[in-house]
Amino acid sequence: MNRKPLLSPDLVVILCGVAAALHIGKLPPALPVLREALGISLLEAGFLLSLVQFAGMTTAVVLSLATDGLGLRRSILLGLAILTAASALGGMAHSAGPLLWLRAAEGFGFLLVSLSAPSLIRALVPPQRLSLSLGLWGAYMPLGTALALLCGPWVMIWLSWPGWWWSLAALSAVMALYLVASVPPDAARCAAAAAPSRAASGQPWRRLGQTLSAGGPWLVALTFAMYAAQWLAVIGFLPSVYDQAGISGPAAGALTALAALCNVVGNVASGRLVHRGARPQQLLHVAFAAMALGTFIAFSLPDEQVLLRYLGVMMFSGVGGMIPATLFMLAVKLAPGEHTVSTTIGWMQQFASLGQFVGAPLVAWVAGFAGGWQWTWTVTCAACAVGALLVSRMPQR
Repeated sequence: MNRKPLLSPDLVVILCGVAAALHIGKLPPALPVLREALGISLLEAGFLLSLVQFAGMTTAVVLSLATDGLGLRRSILLGLAILTAASALGGMAHSAGPLLWLRAAEGFGFLLVSLSAPSLIRALVPPQRLSLSLGLWGAYMPLGTALALLCGPWVMIWLSWPGWWWSLAALSAVMALYLVASVPPDAARCAAAAAPSRAASGQPWRRLGQTLSAGGPWLVALTFAMYAAQWLAVIGFLPSVYDQAGISGPAAGALTALAALCNVVGNVASGRLVHRGARPQQLLHVAFAAMALGTFIAFSLPDEQVLLRYLGVMMFSGVGGMIPATLFMLAVKLAPGEHTVSTTIGWMQQFASLGQFVGAPLVAWVAGFAGGWQWTWTVTCAACAVGALLVSRMPQR
């Protein structure tokens, strides 16, 4: 007798994304330990943080072309295998050099998972459930980040930092095995459309040309960059902001993790709202407005207004969480053809990485110039204004 699987195939794909995102989020809570254990300098720590984004910034769209030819399920499996191997080897490192190279490898593994998953979800779920599933998928990054911020310090207390690396390597391996057991192979799933798929996969540069000559992929990519630049900068610097306000240690970590986890609520809510008939562009305008107002409250008020400032952060992250999920839905719809979805998402991921790569240093420069974080809202509000302008140019359909 065939037993019903515990998790649906699309949910397994989403959990694979969360497992990959844990590798991105595992480093911030480990940096103090790594600097003490391996003598890593502040500059080397900065490169460890940015190398993952550099990989996405330079290769995401090219890598997305390869995923269609390789197969979506195979691409996710390869990405998880790279993450497993790199994290397992990273736990054996005795200096910064090997960690830097392995961090770059993790960036490529993460991209293979994150670029392939939305297209695979689209193939696995019926059209009437697509917005709900993509809404859940949009939460994979904040959920992985929050879990890493919450669990990392505790795992390192018991197992030290190599144990944290090896634990996540084991998790990636388990998720790869679960994906094999739960999701049909690419050939079996696409048998009904094998000929068109082969024709499309044989013309990768034509797909790239189709993607970049259409307006939709550019609009969703630039909009995602405006979101990603400010979200990572604000969440990444929250521990420093709290330290300046007299909140440090586990309390600062827990508050930061809660703010990141709050982003999941917005992602899930956007999927449900679109499923019930809300227009994606309206959700994006509301989210950008909330992010602007939230950061104004969070950074313009005096340090003594701790509760109000934190509520501003929660508004920024929670309502702003509607943006990534909504953009994933729009990327699927605004791709110029059936076989350019992965390429469109790759282009969007590349601009998201570019935004993250630029946003945090820009916020840090403004804070250094102003002698504090009180003018951070000017950077985030400018990004929100540009994002809202881009949304207004999207097709209203």
